[in-house]
Amino acid sequence: MQPFKTIVSMLGAVTTPNDNEVLTTRTKGLRLFEPVPVADVRQVLQRQPLAITNDLFSWPLLALDDDALQHNITTMADLCSERKLWHAPHVKTPMSGQIWARQKKAGAWAATVASLQQLRTAYSWGARRLLLANELVDPRDAVWLRAMMVADPDLDLWLQVDSFDGVQLLAAYLTRMEAANDRVHILIEFGVKDGRTGVRTAEQALALAQAVAHAGLRVSGITGFEMPAATGDAPSGAVAIWCDRMIVAAEAIVGNVPTAWPFVISAGGSAYLDVVIDKLADPTGARQLVVRSGAYVTHDHGHYARLNPWARLPGNRSLHQAITIWTQVVSAPQSGWAYVNAGRRDISFDLGLPVPLWRQSPGGPRVNFAPGQALVTELNDQHAFLKLSGVDLCPGDLVGLGISHPCTALDKWRIGLLTHDDPVTGQTMVIDLYTLDF
Repeated sequence: MQPFKTIVSMLGAVTTPNDNEVLTTRTKGLRLFEPVPVADVRQVLQRQPLAITNDLFSWPLLALDDDALQHNITTMADLCSERKLWHAPHVKTPMSGQIWARQKKAGAWAATVASLQQLRTAYSWGARRLLLANELVDPRDAVWLRAMMVADPDLDLWLQVDSFDGVQLLAAYLTRMEAANDRVHILIEFGVKDGRTGVRTAEQALALAQAVAHAGLRVSGITGFEMPAATGDAPSGAVAIWCDRMIVAAEAIVGNVPTAWPFVISAGGSAYLDVVIDKLADPTGARQLVVRSGAYVTHDHGHYARLNPWARLPGNRSLHQAITIWTQVVSAPQSGWAYVNAGRRDISFDLGLPVPLWRQSPGGPRVNFAPGQALVTELNDQHAFLKLSGVDLCPGDLVGLGISHPCTALDKWRIGLLTHDDPVTGQTMVIDLYTLDF
């Protein structure tokens, strides 16, 4: 086994000056025996892709299919361009600066984040238009944001509120900044009764918007998350009703409060993108629809594959699954069962168990499982239980698992290996390494 630093020296790779992250012997998915800079690994892989079975990699590992990622990013960008939507992808799904760079290059308008920690991380990637999809409530974060707004003339900040307490905090720290007032945009968050966050009625939305304007802040739009509304036997219909109610609230605000133009109306759009576009896109241009779809970038084999709004959108578009967890059989003690070395610490399970995709014996070809041949029935911390029918697996065999819900699969990793399947050899080649900043 060749030490990794020997490979680096052979290729003449040089650490990128601003890349001080280091991979260590504790990095899951890599077989390292000494610390190595991230930049060195990336340069090696970009210059000389390595087979995923190379000694550098260990099981389990997270693979991100390059072609699928690019297809999904391009598909969303094309739709947004055609329908005149602004896309602010929710970067909490992959938390990857490399993936954000690809989304930005494809035309993403802003980066959506869920927390101040994520906002600081996205800022470190170079994102300068940031949408915080939660109310700012901590004065310490407000102090930092104020300082950043004054110091960085390129920082464009979109904040949402759903309470008078939130308005008071913003008024105390983010008003009267002559250098930054036109770069602080406030969105009124609209929710659903018994749902998550957001005001519940148009009257409440209007009162909050009036408070924002009275505080000297800019009312730039209304925002919400449609999934809590997706209840009952007809979830799409329930989401449509919620969208209608948000439009009523938007019209109340625009009719009674000085607002920025264009007036933004924003929703998530990962599971009900078709309904969101149909209801909230405004052909007159009076409102600008911003969608915050994040899970689209990797898609999945379970939750989003079942809800799949792309099948309901015109244009015959589809997303491709980009995530595979490569695992190894560690035990097959009785016929009909095998156990692989990936469990709750490696793969998502909150919205469905993993999906067995294929098997591969050492040195042999990859073979897709036929329907019903393999089923994950249970996860322990480090194991997945595979129930088998008409096929046997042996210790040392590789098994590829698809995921359900990318957000809670990716957050269990600190790196993802960018892969490409060689059409000639059939080998999966690792062409880059993406950091996941959770």
